[in-house]
Amino acid sequence: MHIDEPGAPQRGHVLLIAGDAAVRRRAVQVAPSANVAAVAAVPSAVLLGSQVPSDTTYLDGARDPHTVLLRLRAAAATSGPLLVYLSGRLTLDRRGRHLHLALAGTTASSVRYTAFPWEWLGTELRARSAGLTTVVLDLVADKSAWPVLQEYGSLPGSPSAEVYGVVVPPAFAGGHDGVSPYTRHWVEQLRRGPHRPGNVQVHAFAVGAAALPPGTLVLPATRALSAQPAQSQSQSQSAEDPRPHIHALASGGRHEEAAALARAWEQHALRACGPGSSEAAHWAEIRADLARMAGDYRLATRLWIRAGTTRLERHAPDAPEVLAAGAGALYCWTQLKDQAAAREAGPELLRLLGALPSLEPRLLHLTQQRLQALDSVAGRH
Repeated sequence: MHIDEPGAPQRGHVLLIAGDAAVRRRAVQVAPSANVAAVAAVPSAVLLGSQVPSDTTYLDGARDPHTVLLRLRAAAATSGPLLVYLSGRLTLDRRGRHLHLALAGTTASSVRYTAFPWEWLGTELRARSAGLTTVVLDLVADKSAWPVLQEYGSLPGSPSAEVYGVVVPPAFAGGHDGVSPYTRHWVEQLRRGPHRPGNVQVHAFAVGAAALPPGTLVLPATRALSAQPAQSQSQSQSAEDPRPHIHALASGGRHEEAAALARAWEQHALRACGPGSSEAAHWAEIRADLARMAGDYRLATRLWIRAGTTRLERHAPDAPEVLAAGAGALYCWTQLKDQAAAREAGPELLRLLGALPSLEPRLLHLTQQRLQALDSVAGRH
């Protein structure tokens, strides 16, 4: 029975795929088997956010991309909610310049024959109805794939699926062979309470807590987690949305131009809608993510804190918009290498995080510990 046929019985599916491990200088950067095992330990009803009957397929150690394709095709044919989780090493077919998920035994010379073409994922999920499909990724890009990802500024997916996850750059040292930080915190968020958080909330806090390496590709970008289309007056009159153009400038390395354009739109939102408006907060979030892309974590932290404080005035403390801003502020603050800047922003960050009742207590405790350490160092000088 076709998944969209009226009267089709609802049944969900969880598909967990462990690709090849990513290793740098003999240190494991991502251990897909450990990640998939951690996700598999979560009940399927929690993973899917649904009580419909469901099936689970666990693929670990596959060597044939067509085996993965058949499992994906069967999962995509399910009539109900579908979660696809993929972990492993993203690599490139250098001849065709196509991205692939490396499978067991994949080498640089055998990518075309032994790795799973990334475009197959989007192709197989394309026919599914919107709102039924979630894809979660915990990947490391190798040296061949990373430049292509930087060109894209994202990772191609299917428009019918919600895609969440991270792609870590090839340069970080790794040093563990257990569950990677993003997946670990993602699982912890799902298992925390009697009520399953929304995907946006789970992803936002996993990103904020994972202390990801600089340059990590976050999907979607933090600015997009809470982004509803900005309803400024000019946009409500058929004017062109400037955000794709701004993002394209930043992705192309033209950070000053992107920042200047975003500041202009923020000023317009402030004049048109007021400093406490959702529109003004939204543009502060965009500016925060542009600052992150440019490596200016000091400005990014300050803007995320400001956006979160503004959001708190209009939304409940556990609203996705507030939680996403808190996660963005926390992540950027952890990336600050300038101790004076981190010490300066710390108290405001603590006030914001302290206002979020669903925040994992350990995150608040770790933030307090770091701020105390920074104050201690400053007191000795």
